[in-house]
Parts: sequence; structure tokens; C-alpha cells
Amino acid sequence: MSISAPQIPIEVPKRRRIAVLTSGGDAPGMNGAVRAVVRMAIHCNCDAFAVFEGYEGLVHGGDMIRQMHWEDVRGWLSRGGTLIGSARSMSFRERTGRRKAAKNMVIRGIDALIVCGGDGSLTGADVFRSEWPSLLQELVEAGELTQEQVDPFSVLNIVGLVGSIDNDLSGTDATIGCYSSLTRICDAVDDVFDTAFSHQRGFVIEVMGRHCGWLALMAAISTGADWLFIPEMPPKDGWEDVMCSMITKNRKERGKRRTIVIVAEGAQDRNLNKISSTTIKDILTDRLGLDTRVTVLGHTQRGGPACSYDRLLSTLQGVEAVRAVLDMTPETPSPVITIRENKIERMPLMQAVRDTKKVAACIQAKDFESAISLRDAEFKEYHRSYLHTATPEHPKLILPEHKRLRVAIIHVGAPAAGMNQATRAIVAYCLTRGHTPLAIHNGFPGLCRHHADKPVSSVRVVEWLESDNWVNEAGSDIGTNRSLPSEDMEGTAKCFELYKFDALLVIGGFEAYTAVSQLRKARSQYPVFKIPMVVLPATISNNVPGTEYSLGSDTCLNTLVTFCDAIRLSASSSRRRVFVVETQGGKSGYIATTAGLAIGAVAAYIPEEGISLKMLSRDIDFLRENFAKDMGANRAGKIILRNECTSSTYTTQVIADMIREEAHGRFESRAAVPGHFQQGSKPSPMDRVRALRMAIKSMQHVEEYTGMSPDEIAADEKSASVIATKGTQVLFSPLGGKDGLEVNDTDWDRRRPKTESWLELQNTVNILSGRSNPGSNREEGWTCYEST
Repeated sequence: MSISAPQIPIEVPKRRRIAVLTSGGDAPGMNGAVRAVVRMAIHCNCDAFAVFEGYEGLVHGGDMIRQMHWEDVRGWLSRGGTLIGSARSMSFRERTGRRKAAKNMVIRGIDALIVCGGDGSLTGADVFRSEWPSLLQELVEAGELTQEQVDPFSVLNIVGLVGSIDNDLSGTDATIGCYSSLTRICDAVDDVFDTAFSHQRGFVIEVMGRHCGWLALMAAISTGADWLFIPEMPPKDGWEDVMCSMITKNRKERGKRRTIVIVAEGAQDRNLNKISSTTIKDILTDRLGLDTRVTVLGHTQRGGPACSYDRLLSTLQGVEAVRAVLDMTPETPSPVITIRENKIERMPLMQAVRDTKKVAACIQAKDFESAISLRDAEFKEYHRSYLHTATPEHPKLILPEHKRLRVAIIHVGAPAAGMNQATRAIVAYCLTRGHTPLAIHNGFPGLCRHHADKPVSSVRVVEWLESDNWVNEAGSDIGTNRSLPSEDMEGTAKCFELYKFDALLVIGGFEAYTAVSQLRKARSQYPVFKIPMVVLPATISNNVPGTEYSLGSDTCLNTLVTFCDAIRLSASSSRRRVFVVETQGGKSGYIATTAGLAIGAVAAYIPEEGISLKMLSRDIDFLRENFAKDMGANRAGKIILRNECTSSTYTTQVIADMIREEAHGRFESRAAVPGHFQQGSKPSPMDRVRALRMAIKSMQHVEEYTGMSPDEIAADEKSASVIATKGTQVLFSPLGGKDGLEVNDTDWDRRRPKTESWLELQNTVNILSGRSNPGSNREEGWTCYEST
């Protein structure tokens, strides 16, 4: 006797229905991912759903699967945790649970699922997709659904987003939440510095990471830790003696007053025996007599709002996840959205999971070299760079006398976070290899001070202890200046000859780029400039040609996001207020655009697009519509960002006044100018770790010219270059030559690159604010955005 299926109402979609859930542990930035998925889905004429409490909500169904509308996710970017909840579901691990989940999805008409979680959650999602046809068949055979009801849902599309503070998924440089967690760690260690210095104490800081040492490694780099323990690369036998010797040398011979040891919770020795923070503390106390304390940071690393990078990452990956859903065919493997060197990409989900599990297998097999190699492309390089800077004057790394260089370091342009950290890394690397690091104080005017018959003190050798204290300091301790060598080229050449520079590392923004360009062109007249010269981009404007990332830009974004979060509270308290915030950035709109994504701005006005009266009129109409629909019910305020150089007529105050005038009392507007506040603050962890990477790579590039004649150096186009992050590579882009940056990619009048890869993000800002099609219904009539 056959059983007929009950008449359950099925919502057969006329358009795609996409659900998003967060699973496993929570991570800062997950709310940004959910917001992006919901709004991008609606923009692409799809219905968006949120599954509350992870897979458990999918199994239970009912009110735990809710349709989401545009305004439901307003204000989510600045919220910590995950507002739709996350739970580890035992029922979903069973096939009966997955069958219930399938039924609930069919009932709601959902045919695509975007999962934000760790590798376990993503594996579960892929299993769910592979079982989907058989699950539907079982539901039909059991009489719970009819064949006609399941036919429209024959294919389930799954897309993964990785939310994990551990950054433990292979194939991606970063996972959602990892940099926010790293920020918590660095803030805690920075606070510990004061008491450690005052009392000459040692601190053992335990961070999360049972199977992955990314947090510990990056924290060690960012805080200048004396020693590091990570699961992928356990210390060699006898590490206790080596650690104590290194710490003793740092304290007694170099005069260091504080000692920091970073240990991942999963740290172990080469026999897989756990190394606990208490064990390390006892060794330092008993062997060195060092007053040592243990700090276990625990779940504070998961809390708080997401940093700017995690907001950007979660937003861009959420947008890409929706695009991936719409691109998928039944034959397409489930993808996971990744990022490689600032580029959002897709890769097969199960390939990433398999590669991740290989790491744990290699560790268990004591194949540590393979384990560390299987991490993301940067991991091993960062670990090696840390060793280069944490163990100065190591006998195995020192170069022969004839290969040692006199390396000049100069800061040019406005101060930017990361300048000190890059200089510190250069100094540490130089001392490790036997080079002489020479700091030029106060830029090129400082270099040429001897012409005034004053004592020459602006060029001097930097000692290890002095530079080590720069690990978390903002600005430029050796001073920076906007002046260029062309103001006194002959004097500059005499100074190069006087100090016998073998290489020059210029840290700064467009002025630094211009300075090296001038020195390169002057080589024919002044042969002393025929030495390797590298520009390390450091400017909040991120406007150096040839690179997609400059030191200082991430710190600026974090500072600006904090500022905007604070004034949004004022805007939301009145419920009917718009703030027009002026951002720095010169004639580059990078900061305004990326900050617009990170805070969920209504609009970002940038020099590349300008401002017109028609644009302002359209945006004022858009604000009227928003406030009319809102009726004061939503407490999230609204922010418009305006780059300082966007228009000389439509200033920040003028725009705020126009909005207030045209609002006719229905809402208010205010102007806010954070000014140089954006240049301040301690460097973000990202700027600290990238400063190390760029500095070490620059020094290694310079070393390649050892033994070459001046003419041979000048003949090499890359002897004057910019260290650049472009696409999926870190490389050196020559300033001159046929393919050089000076001609092909430099807009000298506007002081920015001719091509700016981030410009396409402006479309995403407009899409997620609803501004890309103002005046239309945000739940109907949208056409899907296609990237250019």
C-alpha cells in the first residue's frame, strides 16, 4: 500500500532563493558576510533567507528560516559575533537530520545555500549537496513530499565562506575574523609592554590555535616577541637552552627590559609532547630568575566588532558568493571563496578542505617542513622572516665581509603607520646579515645638512635596541620630509659619496616614488646614484604607482572606521541624521571607497568620479526615500564619505548644508572632518606584518646586486623599483625602461596611478547601499551587477 504525500504548501520560486547560515565557532566579520549576501541577492533579483542557529536551524525549520529584507541587515557591519546565531549541530551530522533539512528547504523554496564557517562546516555542506538527490528521493518514497514538489529543486547549489579566527584553511591568505582576532592579541600585548618594561618582567602570552599557528606567528611579528611556539614548526630538541640563551643575550648584552614569548595553545615539541605556557614560564623563572607571568587571552580574541579588513573581506566574499551561486551548474564543484594577495577568487571547496587536513596529518607524521609548506603561500615566508629579525647576529646567517653593504634608509612624504616597522625590520635583517644600516633623519634636507657647516648627525648607524622599540610605534621616529632630491641634487650626490651608500631604501608615498625616479634619471650626471634603490610604499592614500597596497592604508582605514562607528551612534540616537565625513587621500579615492564598504556608507564621493549637482540631487532624493520608509524605526544612522579633493566647489560643509536644506526638516545633516586623526594611532597588525615582509624582500632584492659594477647595476631596469603587491604576486616593478612605471602607469598631475584596481569597488559600495538604482523598490526590479 502506497502512502500519499501530505499537502504541504511549497513555495516554488519564480526567481532564485538563496539562504545563508553561519556555523561552527563565531568570528568577527560574519555579520558583514550575511549582510552582503542578503543585499547582493536582493540586488540580483533573488530572495534572501537567513538560517538561524546554523545547521540546527536548518534541521528544525519553521521560524528558524526567515526571509530577509534590505533593511533587516542595516547596521550589521559594526556588530560582533553572528546575529543569526551559530551552533554545532549533532542532528545534521546524521542522515535523518539532513533529510529534515532538505525537506525544510524545499518547503521554503530554497535552492542555494551559502555557508560561513570552518572546514568542518564546509565539509558538511558539501556532503549535503552530494546527498541532495537521494535525500529528495527518500522524502518522496516516504510520502513526505511528491515528485512534482521536488522536481523544481533537483539541484542544490552550495558556496562556502570561511569564518575562522585561526586562519587555518589552505588556499587562502586570510579567513573572515582572523585579523580582528590578531588585533585583539596585539592590543593586549601592547598593553602588557608597559608593565613588562617597568618591572623588567617576562610575559608568556598564550593565544588560540590548536592546529594552526597563524595567530601566534603574526602576533610574534607584530609585537617583536623574543620567542615563538607554533604547531607547524616545533622547536628542535634542546630548545630550552637556546631560548634562554637568546633571551639572556637580548636582556644583558642588548639592554632589553622586557621579554615576550608567544605560544599557540596547540604548541608541541618534535615528539608531539605539549608545550604549555606554564612550562615556558617555569623555565624562564627557574633558569634565568626572570619574574615571569602568564597571560591566557582565551575567548577575548573572538569578541568585539570586526576590524576594517575583516569587514571588507566578508563583504567582498559575500558578494562573490552570490555571484558564484548564479554562475553554478549541476556539474560545478562546490566552491569556497578565497583571497590571494588582495584578489577574491574561487577554488573547489573540498580541495581546500583536503589540503587543510593534510597539514594535521603531516604534523602527526612529524613532517613539519611539509606542514608549514601546506599553509598559505605567505606562512613559511613570514616564519622565515621572523627568524631573520628575531635572531640578529646569527652566525649561520652572517655574510662574508666582501658581501656586506652600507644600506641607507630614508622616509619621504607624509608620515604613515608602518614606516617604523619597515625600518625596524630592515635594521634587524642588516644586523643579522652583517650589513650596516644607516638611518637618514628628516628626509633629504636632513641628508644635506652638512652644507650649512653644522655637525653631521643626520646620518648614523641604527642600533638594534633603538629600532626594536619601534615595533608598535606610529609615525616616523627618524623623521620624514616632503622635500625631493631635485631641490639640491648636487648636494645629495655629495652626501651619497661621503657616506658611501651601497643601497637606498626609500619608505614613503608618492614623494618617495618621485624621489627615486629623480635619482634614477640623474644617474648619467651623478654616477654615485648607480646603486640599487627600492621604494617601499607607505602612505594612507595608497596612491603609489605599481602597487595595490601601501603601508599605513590599513591603519588609516581602521582609524576612520572607529571614527565613523562613533559618530554613527550620534546619528542613530536622533534616528534622522546624516553625517558627511571628509576623508584624506589626496587625489586618490581609495580610502573613501574602501571605508565606504567597511562602514556601509550611503555613498562615497571620490576625485576619480567627481561631484555634480545632478548626483547630489539624486542622492538627496535617495535619502528622502530612505527616511520616509524608515519612519524612525531603524536606529542605524547614515554616513556619506567625501574625499578631501573630490571637488573645490562642493565641500564637505556645503554638501551637508545642501542636504539639510533640501530635507525640509524631515531629517538633519552634519559635517565631520577627522583630519590628521586618520594618520595617527598605532599601526594595525596588517601594516606591521606586511612591513616586515616588504622590508625583508626589499633587502633580499638589494643583495642580488652585490658584486656588480655601477654600470651593470644601472643597466638593470629593476635596480630602481617599487616593491609591489599586484594581483596574486609580490614583485618589483621598475620605474624606468620600456615597461617602466614612470611612463606607463603614472599620472604625474594627479599624483596617482593611471589604473587603479580598487575602482570597481565603487560599484559594490553603491549596490550594497541601494544607491546604484535609487528610487526603485529594493525588493523588485533589480538587475544583477556584473563586474567589469
